[in-house]
Amino acid sequence: MELIAERQTGAEVALGRPPTAMDSVHSSSGSASTVSADLIEQLRVLEEMKSAICGLQARVAVAFDLAQRAEQAEAGVPASERGQGVGAQVALARRESPNRGSRLLGLAKALVMEMPRTLAALNSGQLNEWTATLLVKETACLSVEDRAAVDEELAPDTGTFEGKGDKAVIAAAKAAAYRRDPRSVVGRASRAASERTVSLRPAPDTMTYLTALLPVAQGVAVYAALNRAADSARSTGTVESGGVVPTRGQIMADTLVERVTGTPGGISGINLDLVMTDRTLFQGDSEPARLSGYGIVPAEWARSVVAKGQAEQDQPEQNQDNELTVWLRRLYTAPATGELLATDSRARLFTGQLRRFIETRDDTCRTPYCDAPIRHIDHIVPWRSGGKTNFANDAGLCEACNHTKEQPGWTSRAVQADVHTLEIRTPTGHSYQSKAPHLPGHRPSRT
Repeated sequence: MELIAERQTGAEVALGRPPTAMDSVHSSSGSASTVSADLIEQLRVLEEMKSAICGLQARVAVAFDLAQRAEQAEAGVPASERGQGVGAQVALARRESPNRGSRLLGLAKALVMEMPRTLAALNSGQLNEWTATLLVKETACLSVEDRAAVDEELAPDTGTFEGKGDKAVIAAAKAAAYRRDPRSVVGRASRAASERTVSLRPAPDTMTYLTALLPVAQGVAVYAALNRAADSARSTGTVESGGVVPTRGQIMADTLVERVTGTPGGISGINLDLVMTDRTLFQGDSEPARLSGYGIVPAEWARSVVAKGQAEQDQPEQNQDNELTVWLRRLYTAPATGELLATDSRARLFTGQLRRFIETRDDTCRTPYCDAPIRHIDHIVPWRSGGKTNFANDAGLCEACNHTKEQPGWTSRAVQADVHTLEIRTPTGHSYQSKAPHLPGHRPSRT
């Protein structure tokens, strides 16, 4: 805290307005500094303060982890279960997703317990949190002793990475780790294949980023195959319906979609949950729609998808190579708030239409700051405690968050509000609220 206080004193930041010529100060040589120079100096000092705060957060996170483990030991929690839920609490306090909270806790432990010189560089502002994360990541495969030795060899607190970019930092850490324990580094590379995955995230203008993490041989092979397909198509002079010759990238993207889905259009047999108001669909209203798994889409785009699907159904003989089936599912909302309405169920589990209804309402995991896909539909008041299987006593959660809330000291309840609201209380007594995302047509309640 002393370090932060010193940097705050030196910053001399004018709060509420930018500095003007009247705020300029004189250097030790007596020459007047410009306003621009002052602003740059303030940015530098603020950046160093941010790094120092990150170092303090790391130490606080480790202290919290130790305190939680001690409290759990006193409560009789088995040693193998102590520390569960700590990362989730760190995430909520830092307004991050549970997944990132666990990574931040792991970063803090590595810095405080195993890499003191990297932590010192963070405290002094010579490294920022991202650069420190790179150093921790590249030494993760080493033993505690070897990691400490690499930390000593690199000596980040002496300014060894001053002016160095991310690639240089990664290269230095990799080289040091390989010299210390080459077998572990090679083993890490062989285990990386188990982390292969495919992810989807929104991009601007109703586009998406479809990303695949693959072993290098497979990734190169896939890219080479798409390249060959593009070369072949361009050599034959393939043109689009408008007479425009597609670019190499466009052909590669189209080939990928066709080979994965089996159809040129890419959406045959796939259910797309598109939520919009009746005004948007039938009256040309500009209220945006929401596509499950993507997010908000323009009203005109949503209408075009529905219209295209209807045309495909009306003329199936003309569209055998580009089948698209559109199902219109009517979801009724409350006129005043736009919140979805539903009926109760006597079932033990959330299944069928009720499950689809909840998934449409919540869109992603309902834990605050977590936007992972929904995997579990959970009772807010547990079934064993008399909780009902209905639209009010439910929340869509990812698998990790559902397991976390089952840990001792975690509770949740539904809160009366303009939209479905979930309140989560952690073992420390802190509470956090999560509101279901507003659906198209939502109108905020006025008091």
